[in-house]
Amino acid sequence: MAILHHWRDPYFGGFRPEPTDETLQELKDTVIKEGAHLGLATDGDGDRFGVVDADGTFIQANLILAVLLDYLIKSRQWTGAVARSVATTHLIDAVAAHHGLSVHETPVGFKFIGELLAKGEIVFGGEESAGLSIKGHVPEKDGILAGALVAEMVAFTGKTIQALLKDLFERVGMLHSTRQDLTISEHMQEQVKSVIERPPTTFAGAEATQVNKLDGCKWLLPDGSWYLIRPSGTEPIVRCYGEAKTPERLEEIMQAGRELLKK
Repeated sequence: MAILHHWRDPYFGGFRPEPTDETLQELKDTVIKEGAHLGLATDGDGDRFGVVDADGTFIQANLILAVLLDYLIKSRQWTGAVARSVATTHLIDAVAAHHGLSVHETPVGFKFIGELLAKGEIVFGGEESAGLSIKGHVPEKDGILAGALVAEMVAFTGKTIQALLKDLFERVGMLHSTRQDLTISEHMQEQVKSVIERPPTTFAGAEATQVNKLDGCKWLLPDGSWYLIRPSGTEPIVRCYGEAKTPERLEEIMQAGRELLKK
């Protein structure tokens, strides 16, 4: 076992203290060099997780949430409900439906999921920004817990995360998701506000089955894809999330969103 950056460094090596694909290159290299089964990381205060598979591939947080939920339901015989934020993958919904659990959708911010955990209304909660917690634990995201559960999953199944994901996709279907943060001008801020207040019902060449304004504005489309915009409350940025069954459709959705915001 190798441990990286276990000393105090208030500058975090010059990187943002986030466990992302870009910031975990050293971990990816070490996993390959050491022949490790897994690489685990947290952010600076330990509440978010980052996971690297045995071949050095960084695994997106949305995918970790889905495959770990599948494992935990099977290994713990969970019933009841789970929760995800409005910006988090609908793979959570597919896994929950596959096992007969229901799903709560919350605004972005783990405090909303934490409230459901504290009330005992859910067994699992996750958000796309690498936050996770489960029943019986603190009602707050915990990157150390997430890493421990992923390690258990890999050890117990004897499979790589990508092998587990392949099996999951065969059972519930595959979804591709992404997020883009767009810097916006004063004019675009007005456009974003206008779109959220009066959203079009047609998006990316399809009539939306639902326009969800729980947090920002989210278009749900007939083919199972969706697009969400959320303005930042502190920066001139709009956060744009999308998900679709193919990478090509995902790019169509993200491009439609960029065009809508720039009108």
